[in-house]
Amino acid sequence: MIRIEPREAPSRLMTLGIPVLSALIALALAAIPLAFAGAPIAAAYREMVKGVLGSTFAISETLTRATPLIFTGLAAALAFRARLWNIGAEGQLYLGAMAAVAIGTGAIEAPAIVLIPLIILAGTAAGAAGMAVPTVLKSRFGADEVVTTLLLNFIILIFLQMMLEGPLKDPMGLGWPQSPPILDQGMLPPLMDRMRVHSGLIIALVAAGVAQFMLMRSVWGFRLRAVGENAAAARHAGIRVNRTMMSVAVVSGALAGMAGVSEVAGLKGYLTADLSPGFGYTGIVVAMLAGLSPVGVVISALFIASVFVGADSMSRAMGVSSYLADLVVSMSLLCVLIGGFSARYRIVRTRAIEAGSA
Repeated sequence: MIRIEPREAPSRLMTLGIPVLSALIALALAAIPLAFAGAPIAAAYREMVKGVLGSTFAISETLTRATPLIFTGLAAALAFRARLWNIGAEGQLYLGAMAAVAIGTGAIEAPAIVLIPLIILAGTAAGAAGMAVPTVLKSRFGADEVVTTLLLNFIILIFLQMMLEGPLKDPMGLGWPQSPPILDQGMLPPLMDRMRVHSGLIIALVAAGVAQFMLMRSVWGFRLRAVGENAAAARHAGIRVNRTMMSVAVVSGALAGMAGVSEVAGLKGYLTADLSPGFGYTGIVVAMLAGLSPVGVVISALFIASVFVGADSMSRAMGVSSYLADLVVSMSLLCVLIGGFSARYRIVRTRAIEAGSA
């Protein structure tokens, strides 16, 4: 017979190596649909690497795509460490973007040194509020936050479309459902001339460093991890579980809201209903691939961004579908889940006599 039992303590090499191995296996498996598409596999991957690292522009595009993924990946990683399943980062991203537009399009006239922090504060507060509501429903009424955060995404998107056809609609937009542009002094400064990468990347990296420190070196991080490991035991030890959950929810939502601020005030300059191609959902993959580590989120986000940017370049050069990037990301998540299971459990074969005596 076969029995599955937990490992006593997974080695550090296994813990760190599984995400890397999962990514490599996913890239190897992606060669199968490439072959069916009739593309030379070696040439396709060469074009993929060239599209990511082949020029300053390619590198800047990868960093630009990685910026919102770092924010949403951190939002998912911190919440998941506390077993608070935030599936609503997509909606929280749009809440942050709407708040940024509401402040940054002329509601407040101020120099950049004042207006940019106000926009960031408004966006993070809106995102935090978007996660606080499902957390209150969970702690007070036992509502499943997976359901509430997921459904809230659709509610927020409908609300966004209403706002873009109403109070937030640009009167100079020729009828298109988009917001007015954010004032120049409200835009996040670019990091490179004539490139799209902006200072939101610096904020994301600082946020990852702070999150790693707080998670591993602070009392708040200890409480978060204790609640995630065993909420009943944490409550018995005197930790206020609901308060810890709410603090994690606020931080998680604020990070997702900052992703919206980054996109609208750092890249696009105005808000539309298609601002995000699914950054909130992809952030879950980023967090899982990183093993819920804030520092790992940065590496994972760069990998996922490289896959998307490289696949776009490969699609143009080789004439294959750019949806291959989605396939690689999906296979990466599947490989990570299988690898994570292998790290925590092992399969043991037992004799039939032992099984009968048990």
